[in-house]
Amino acid sequence: MVKEKEQTIQGLVFDMDGLLFDSERIIQKSWNEIGRQMGYENFGNHIYNTIGLNAVRREQYFKEHVSPDFPMEEFTEKTRILYRRIMEEEGVEKKPGAEEILKYAKEKGYRVALATSSRQNHAQMLLKKYGLFDYFDGTVYGDMVSAGKPDPEIYLRACEKIHIEPRYTAALEDAPAGIQAAAAAGMRPIMVPDLVQPDQKILNMVWHKCDTLYDVIKLLERL
Repeated sequence: MVKEKEQTIQGLVFDMDGLLFDSERIIQKSWNEIGRQMGYENFGNHIYNTIGLNAVRREQYFKEHVSPDFPMEEFTEKTRILYRRIMEEEGVEKKPGAEEILKYAKEKGYRVALATSSRQNHAQMLLKKYGLFDYFDGTVYGDMVSAGKPDPEIYLRACEKIHIEPRYTAALEDAPAGIQAAAAAGMRPIMVPDLVQPDQKILNMVWHKCDTLYDVIKLLERL
């Protein structure tokens, strides 16, 4: 645990899916349906092992754990179409406290960045649709990095975007891969779990674990 006098946080870097938006469940729903159409049952269960990974790492996972010939291009295109349709018909819920913590961060003078494994087009569309895009001082997307989470590249680039050293920056994440990436970058990982609860290995990397983003606001107020 970091001592009180060392807790000087100047920047906050946010993941997106599963942290700011309840979008992982829609992704899982689309994977289940398209997987069924392609002959795979309960395909959405693979999301528990791929949360936080970008498209490249996700494809590696499918080829290793499903089939070396897994038709990634076909699967990706069909799931994107279904995801968009579900989102248009049902909407995507913001996670509790999502806009509140972004407002709080700006009011308190934190530099704020986004580090999401999602593609730029998808992420910007979602953030703009729900009024969150303008809160960010810098953004890094999954298709802008050569190595996805758990590699630290995306978090190191996000810290560069807001001109704050990683040691003075907290990373807010729901996924184990994201926690690993933030820890490897030398940041202070704050975990708000969504679909996957952390095991002891991940907990050992976590600076603080919170149940909701409202709890993260309370944590920042204490610090």
